[in-house]
Amino acid sequence: MRYTTGAANATEPPQKFTFNPKEGIDNPALVISDDTEPAVKPRLCLLKREEGEGFGFFLRKERSCRGHVVQQVSPWSAAERSGLRDGDRVLEVNEDFVDNQEYEKVVMKVQASGQQLCLLVLRAEDYEVAVSEGMDLVALARAHRGEDCARPRLCHISRVPGLGLGLGIIPIEGERGRYYLSPVGEGPAEKAGVQPGDRLIWMNGSMVSTLTHSALAKMFRKSAEHVTIMVIDSRSEASYARRRLPILPAFASVHNLPHRPKTLHLVQGPQGYGFLLRQEKLSSGRIAHLMREVDPHSPAELSGMEDGDMLLAVNGEQAENREHEDIVSKIRQSGQQVTLTTISIQGRDYYTQLGFSPLLFYDQTNPKRESFPEPTLPRRDLPSNSPCPRLCVLHREGTGFGFNLACVQNRTGTYISQVVEGGAGEKAGLWEGDVVVEVNGQKVEEEHFEEVLRTIKKAGSPLRLLVLERAGYEKLRKSGLTISCGLISHSMQVPDSTQDCFV
Repeated sequence: MRYTTGAANATEPPQKFTFNPKEGIDNPALVISDDTEPAVKPRLCLLKREEGEGFGFFLRKERSCRGHVVQQVSPWSAAERSGLRDGDRVLEVNEDFVDNQEYEKVVMKVQASGQQLCLLVLRAEDYEVAVSEGMDLVALARAHRGEDCARPRLCHISRVPGLGLGLGIIPIEGERGRYYLSPVGEGPAEKAGVQPGDRLIWMNGSMVSTLTHSALAKMFRKSAEHVTIMVIDSRSEASYARRRLPILPAFASVHNLPHRPKTLHLVQGPQGYGFLLRQEKLSSGRIAHLMREVDPHSPAELSGMEDGDMLLAVNGEQAENREHEDIVSKIRQSGQQVTLTTISIQGRDYYTQLGFSPLLFYDQTNPKRESFPEPTLPRRDLPSNSPCPRLCVLHREGTGFGFNLACVQNRTGTYISQVVEGGAGEKAGLWEGDVVVEVNGQKVEEEHFEEVLRTIKKAGSPLRLLVLERAGYEKLRKSGLTISCGLISHSMQVPDSTQDCFV
């Protein structure tokens, strides 16, 4: 299409059109306007919660589709106040792109965030458009904060004899509480990740914006052998200011932090796991769950557990702020194997001083419990053709677990009387007539029907049933063998179609 301008239309507003390269433009002075606002635009939500308060939303992962979905935003919660809405898809958690990360890892990032959480999200409709059109979501998130914006850096600096920290602190003229840094070339600070001109934001758990230069210098002198600081370059600092976003440790990339959490995989032995979990009050006044009385040569010691280690997570779920009884129950319900995330005494003291959770930078994904080897217990006089129990893991569906229980009147022992076709029980491998030996690791074969039923109702989802067909059950009983997970031949397990967690 061809347009020209003249006296008759000189006062008309510019017209929008699609340029046809074959026809060209007659008048190079013609004003061409077009929509500059992107069709798909992420939204930044900063959630601030009070002590003891949750963020107020569920994070859900649907295995049938991509992305992490926000659901059930609570009224008047930190989530609602931030502008978070049901159906939003999470692209970033604390400036870290998570759309392609595993659900458990994303949940842990959210739970470890402390009192503030930053989420970059897309509306459900925009997310579907972006995915269907093959848009680069990483580039979309990066464009939101600016191409030149880098994350702040947490740098741990150790003093070197003769050089000290190798760092100069220079106040920015006319700007109280703002400092830039001048590291010595090849010195301790530069090797720890500090770059010339970096802005100093935070030191050993304290924001420096309220400190005078003399007070800050005194803090550095009193820092003994080590100091941990958070820095950022000037262009990135401007990006945070443009987005009205505080610069928090949760946003940082880490450089040589001295202590990291460790993951322990424990398989129960004949005497259990071999440690005591105790709730204790630390010198800081904080309540923590500590590992004590680790038995020599026990599964706990062999996994790397040490006396005084602090418990951080059980099977990938944060445990720091949970009640002691809840944690003990979680470990017991885990059955014959459990994954514990812990940190050493020195590590817990270090992170307590800094004021944030050790899980904040823990980027190792815990393996799923189903990938564990089955525990091997002694098989005394077990014939090669002996029947083997089966561990069936059931995930509750809309109609329940999909099986019925029955018993012989006035006798102990409970069995599966009916398995619903296509239900959770059938998918997990339950058969009609199976005798229930254990419920989530708790032996129930000698319990009466009512007690077994009560145990299953309290167990929640997933439900782990150790079962054995009746003929095989009677055969093992007559042989005098103890029926346990050590005799399992196989385990049929079907993963959840969805996962969700309230945060």
